[in-house]
Amino acid sequence: MERLSQRRTDPITGERYHTTFKPAPTPQIQARLRQNPKDEEDNIEKRMDIYYRNIKELEDFYEDAFYVNADQDPYAVFEFIESCIIKPLPCKKL
Repeated sequence: MERLSQRRTDPITGERYHTTFKPAPTPQIQARLRQNPKDEEDNIEKRMDIYYRNIKELEDFYEDAFYVNADQDPYAVFEFIESCIIKPLPCKKL
């Protein structure tokens, strides 16, 4: 919730900021930042509710999918995904 609800955009430059992790460098920029309506807490809660209501069906449909822990070094994430894709795929014998 915090990560999404604190995102802001500078309407002049298009630069994106986060009130905690990447605050605006000057008070002038801070004053003109705007929040996208989809990033308001009520809208995030609605989207999360839809996600959690549908996640089981998605997991069942994509049973061969793999879980990616993206909370690590980007190179480690890339190598993990690459290893999952490159592994030999089963094929039918004719």
